[in-house]
Amino acid sequence: MSLALGSVADDYTGASDLANTLTQAGLRTVQTIGIPADDLDLAGVDAVVVALKSRSIPAADAVARSRAAEAWLRGRGAAHVLFKICSTFDSTDQGNIGPVLDALRGDAGEAIALVTPAFPETGRTVYQGNLFVGAVPLNESPLKDHPLNPMRDANLVRVLARQSAAPVGLVDFATVAKGPDAVAARLDALAAGGVGAAIADAVRETDLEILGVAALGHRISVGASGLGLGLARALVAAGRAAAPDSASDLGAPVGGLAACLAGSCSQATLGQIAAAQAVMPVRRLDPERLLAAGEAEIEAAVAWAGDHVGAGPVLIASSAEPETVRALQARHGGDRVGHAIEAALARIAGDLVARGVRRLVVAGGETSGAVVDTLGLKAFRLGPEIAAGVPVLRTMGQGAAGLGDPMLLALKSGNFGGRDFFSRALDLMR
Repeated sequence: MSLALGSVADDYTGASDLANTLTQAGLRTVQTIGIPADDLDLAGVDAVVVALKSRSIPAADAVARSRAAEAWLRGRGAAHVLFKICSTFDSTDQGNIGPVLDALRGDAGEAIALVTPAFPETGRTVYQGNLFVGAVPLNESPLKDHPLNPMRDANLVRVLARQSAAPVGLVDFATVAKGPDAVAARLDALAAGGVGAAIADAVRETDLEILGVAALGHRISVGASGLGLGLARALVAAGRAAAPDSASDLGAPVGGLAACLAGSCSQATLGQIAAAQAVMPVRRLDPERLLAAGEAEIEAAVAWAGDHVGAGPVLIASSAEPETVRALQARHGGDRVGHAIEAALARIAGDLVARGVRRLVVAGGETSGAVVDTLGLKAFRLGPEIAAGVPVLRTMGQGAAGLGDPMLLALKSGNFGGRDFFSRALDLMR
């Protein structure tokens, strides 16, 4: 068995986004949590996305985990590996995109790697090396106030150059418009000049298809799910992956109790929580109480859920307006606030599953990572798409939570989905 495509993703929701994109493009895809066991059944699988929680950890740790994941994928025959990053290039000037890119490029024996976070379907485009979120540059979008990785520079050539050990170049829109051969020639010219990474412009879906063909000429690339789409279509077109009739069949219904958890403070998630209040009970955690007396706040939330979840889905949210979050971080420290919220929601998730919840929706990348780790889930099959970049996931195997039966989950980054996301997710999770 040889995989048509492997991917190392730097967070869990991003991995789900990519796995969903690959599935929609026709690749039979499995998402794993961390490096899977050697006996994972990959019969009939075209692509594996290894989800790591490495976006905001120390760079040396991110590099070590990413290299190990890439080695596992290469051992399963993956000729090309995509290092999957966020479509808003979430990182600091210290990394972790640059250090991981440098390490994986070195391990792959490549002189240069194509890099693009563009995904026009979700409003992420790159022009002249500048990343746009909708109609505004990255540094003018709400991502400028991201609690962990505030993005204050839209020029990705500069951003990546501050992180990477090698010079960074640009494959501009005019070159991309000429097709894969022109992109390949530009990459070769940049590599000959000592450039180790090239930001590639993309403003249309067809640009991603061009970049996908060009990227497959190398063993490594870096990008968001948009580049994954280009790679998948190129593989199918080249006959290196056979598009199945149905890549997103979840099998028998799961049923069971349903709950939603929200840890993201994005404007999109805040709007989704407000909309959910009209259709399900909502309880908001008090971050100050979590920091002062976390156990009591957690127990109260679980007890509240126990009183309501038998009658229908419930939502527990720690999400707050950005100014509230900044004030908390100023008083208590950003890391302490973030870890307290993630730990609380993960603990609540574990207790809810122990009470019979088998359909779980989680909003927020870091929150999703903490929840999946607590439940000990190891791999997922991909189901129908809830919103762009967010699929229904069906667990494979038994998690540390002692699950003897499957669960359905939805793991979403904060900015994804429409206002009715929670209701739509639950409607598709049967």
